[in-house]
Amino acid sequence: MSDPADPISLTALEAAERIAGGELSSEEYTGACLDRIAAVEDRVHAFAHLDPDAALAQARALDERRRSGGPVGPLHGVPVAVKDIFDTADYPTECGSPILRGRRPMRDSTAVARLRAGGAVIIGKTVTTEFAYYHPGPTRNPHDPERTPGGSSSGSAAAVAAGMVPLAIGSQTNGSVIRPAAFCGVYGCKPTHGTISRHGALMLSQTLDHVGTFARSIGDTALILQVLAGYDADDADTRVLAAPDFLDMAADEPPQPPRFAFVRTPVWDKADAGTREAFERFVDDLGESVQTVDLPDAFAAAWDDHRTIMAVDMAHNLRPIVERGGEAGASKALREIVAEGGRANALRYLDARANAKRYAAGLAEIFKEFDAIITPATPGIAPKGDATGSPMFCSLWTLTGLPAVTLPLLSGEGGMPLGLQLIGERGGDARLLRTANWLVQQAAG
Repeated sequence: MSDPADPISLTALEAAERIAGGELSSEEYTGACLDRIAAVEDRVHAFAHLDPDAALAQARALDERRRSGGPVGPLHGVPVAVKDIFDTADYPTECGSPILRGRRPMRDSTAVARLRAGGAVIIGKTVTTEFAYYHPGPTRNPHDPERTPGGSSSGSAAAVAAGMVPLAIGSQTNGSVIRPAAFCGVYGCKPTHGTISRHGALMLSQTLDHVGTFARSIGDTALILQVLAGYDADDADTRVLAAPDFLDMAADEPPQPPRFAFVRTPVWDKADAGTREAFERFVDDLGESVQTVDLPDAFAAAWDDHRTIMAVDMAHNLRPIVERGGEAGASKALREIVAEGGRANALRYLDARANAKRYAAGLAEIFKEFDAIITPATPGIAPKGDATGSPMFCSLWTLTGLPAVTLPLLSGEGGMPLGLQLIGERGGDARLLRTANWLVQQAAG
């Protein structure tokens, strides 16, 4: 429950409602977030770029707009943190790389522009791993600073988990939203491929890149998706369709109790014993509403297919800048994936793209009977050290472009968060949030 006397405890929905009603100013709320950042940033290191004066200036301007009768958007006065791969006109965008140090974009990315149009305060830029790949930044897990927050959207997940901001955005090409959200114990959402425009954001792979969100509730997830989703002529993968009403749909009671498919996936044996036991107990508790479903043997090749597409696309998009940076500017991991992509066979790449469509068609059959797939978000809790953890339980859903959310419903060793991942039907993002909300309420008893 939120504490009315403590703005930091408010959900984004609660804060937006109070700001719109004049009970709380954006300046007060943003100031409370900045105070929280000042108190914990030295331990968490979530932010790459932060300008408190600029954030407060945004908040004061939004307060003045409301007082003068100007338009009030769904996120009016609510601070949002932005992963440092999205162009921002008022902050540097350096993509976690010394090669781009000091880079100042001239205009906002579409996602940031939509946040501003929705009334959000862009409070700062969060740490990303180098070019949204594996080489980590300084961010630590708020639950245990000896552990990774995950990657690549490490700062965004940690900022929400540490109470610095109610909302943040990130990106996922493999597991870069779902994994850090799971490790940090917050709600992460990777919507259907093409739901949110990627224009003005770092591109690793047009086929695989998704914009995703971090929040502390399903309602807040629906709120930020309401602002971000929609067609953009500058991103060819967005669809010329009206975005659904995420807020109303997520809050609705399902017409009947949802049915779940428990899909272990071919990498189930890579989950640690604690994760396997926790999921089996959770599935047992769901009783008749869940059924175990095994994927055909052909799905075992999906992880190699994902790797092939990612490597080739990263080589295509990043090779010039990696070559310019050399060993001094680019990590070994980044140089190796770019080199791997450069050596790839064209036929193998096209086969992988075709296979991805076949996997998606096969998964569509599951949703004729079930509302959502249950599967782990990660092989276990956040590991200690700098390694960002394995994305293996995210790869298939990113490859096929299906919507995914991770819910902080389970815990592992030492009480560390253990994410439960729900997968929905392609394009069924709002329905997936409704199903997720139902599951959260059931788990709460």
